[in-house]
Amino acid sequence: MLLDFLSFKPHSDVHSVPSTESMPPHQNLDEINGSLACRKPYHRNGSLNNNPEGKEALADRNLDHVNLKKRVGLLSGVCLIVGTMIGSGIFISPKGVLAGTGSVGLSLMVWVGCGIISLFGALSYAELGTMITKSGAEYAYLHEAFGPFHKTLGPIPAFLFAWTSVLILKPALFGVVSMSFALYTTEPFFECGPPETLVKIVSILCLLLVSAINCYSVNMATKVQNFFTAAKLIAIAVITIGGFVYMGKGEIEEISTGFEDTIQSPSLIALAFYDGLWAYDGWNNLNYITEEIQNPRRNLPLAIMIGIPLVTVCYLFTNLSYLTVMTRAELLQSTAVAATWGDRVLGVAAVFIPISVALSTFGAANGSCFTGGRLTFVAAREGHLPQVLSYVHLKKFTPLPSLLVSTFLAGLMVLMGDIFALIDFFSFTAWMFYGSTMAALLVLRYTMKDVERPYKVPIILPVSVLCVSIYLVIAPIINDPRIEFLYAFVFVISGLVFYVPFVVMKKSLPYTDTVTKFIQLILWCAPSKYESEYVGD
Repeated sequence: MLLDFLSFKPHSDVHSVPSTESMPPHQNLDEINGSLACRKPYHRNGSLNNNPEGKEALADRNLDHVNLKKRVGLLSGVCLIVGTMIGSGIFISPKGVLAGTGSVGLSLMVWVGCGIISLFGALSYAELGTMITKSGAEYAYLHEAFGPFHKTLGPIPAFLFAWTSVLILKPALFGVVSMSFALYTTEPFFECGPPETLVKIVSILCLLLVSAINCYSVNMATKVQNFFTAAKLIAIAVITIGGFVYMGKGEIEEISTGFEDTIQSPSLIALAFYDGLWAYDGWNNLNYITEEIQNPRRNLPLAIMIGIPLVTVCYLFTNLSYLTVMTRAELLQSTAVAATWGDRVLGVAAVFIPISVALSTFGAANGSCFTGGRLTFVAAREGHLPQVLSYVHLKKFTPLPSLLVSTFLAGLMVLMGDIFALIDFFSFTAWMFYGSTMAALLVLRYTMKDVERPYKVPIILPVSVLCVSIYLVIAPIINDPRIEFLYAFVFVISGLVFYVPFVVMKKSLPYTDTVTKFIQLILWCAPSKYESEYVGD
């Protein structure tokens, strides 16, 4: 492959580097440097013999592409789900559900109900992910379901999802989580709150560190995810145990109120579900990396069956503990619920709480980077984004260009301003695509009814999630109609302005090939291609 070229070893027998003028962006890798069969390959730091990743590259030297490797096992899959679902919300402000229900009993039922809805959605995705073993989650499923119907119109849902998610939703989420990390690492040093400039600087540093980890190694990224997921579970365990201790002391006055003061308005209760379901957002993240999961037809549904019930139990026990230590009024008034809980229960050890929040948000940022980069990678591989974004690093087997673009966009949003408002106005679009994916599952039940489904859910599950998705698209607009929602919708469909010339007509910008060659050489990356390990995929 490019091993001789990448070695930078001044041996006379090493091939000369071809000029970028003569090397097309998708050139067969062996043609770039000639056959390696009769030459001793060198690694940049010496022989490849003691370098496992280098050996993988050598083993693939006869291929004209480089693929991502299957390095995510069951434990890492569970940690990715749990680590991205549990961010900072449950520690800072889990009061939306209580405000919408009015009572302890109904609020706890809503938390469990949201967990069940999320599980229904994730299990429906498990059916899709075990049948279509491509990474990219919604993008891959929308493309497979609707693409065959019409050469031009069929791929539009998948393209609009990629357009919206790659440019807005994924980088905005990555940026928000990094800002939460920055706030909770700097706040203890400032009585009146940290300066905005400092928060942005720390946010950018967080983005760069997380991106560097993900660019360097998938194994390192999964180990980081596993560690920080364990840390946040320990924090939740401490809060849960503290609550049970207080219950043992007879502090159950607030919990014993049960369903007193329950709000009777169905619309407000429905909005409580809206807040609760956003706390569970991230239940679909494992489907973004299906191609990197070891034995996905077993581990994908199994990780979902472990991860989402675990998050549901964590949310239930955490809220139960809060309501054991605080009254409903105190919980609703607190700007940092876990910190208030820590001051009362942990005393001088209350510093444990902000440290836990910082660890939790860093882990969530790592998971957001890991999955967001894969969406960009897959959309580019299908021709819906610049092809160079689907390239893979020759030695590390990471989607380096797509990760760098995702990090750049997230950093841009952090620097530009009110990223939280941006997410508020685009949040309904996420549920629009969740609902579209449930519809895709129903379509595939008809168009691909004879295809093997290693895991199949009862039809009521995707239908239920589809109905919930329709409500969650409409509810925020009806409850608080604002012109910004129209702007968000216009942005989504504005992707068609780029779809027609660049996808349908296959036009390209001037110097695209030159830029592609330059990026391929400077980042040591090469084209990738989807290769299923299963017959018929």
